[in-house]
Amino acid sequence: MFAFETERLRVRDLLVTDKENFFLLNGSEEVMRYIRPVKTREESDHQLEQILALGPSVPHNGRWAVEEKATGRFIGSFAIIPIPFDPLKTQLGYSFIPEYWGRGLASELAVEGLAYFLQNSSIPEIYGVTETPNIASQKVLLKAGFVYHSTRMVEGKELTIYLVRRN
Repeated sequence: MFAFETERLRVRDLLVTDKENFFLLNGSEEVMRYIRPVKTREESDHQLEQILALGPSVPHNGRWAVEEKATGRFIGSFAIIPIPFDPLKTQLGYSFIPEYWGRGLASELAVEGLAYFLQNSSIPEIYGVTETPNIASQKVLLKAGFVYHSTRMVEGKELTIYLVRRN
């Protein structure tokens, strides 16, 4: 099932057939550099199985596959999930296969993903969390309408946190 679309992307529920593609993200040091430790194939498969066991994603909590509309190819993921270090707060996240970086797709996804969240959830605010050196992701969040909220240290890493509050 499709959650939402952008001009160039489709965001859909993850499927068991996404294991290989999901690992392309989770197993890549380049992709995971500012997200989390790289996963082995087994760890990535297990994470996908856990996501699928929860059932279809809902606008206030879930992980989705991102497809390129023109080709139908899996090119990334989109998430609206609890912040690991502050699980009562919700964050928006995204990742793409490196060959799709630099095309404005993350900004396009973040803008429409934020709209999807705001239209379909009653949660009053959503965060974007980046490692401070990840300037590209910070620019994406700013383009999507997030504003700087704070900087904090978590597990030895400096994080820059952005926020959108409902009007």
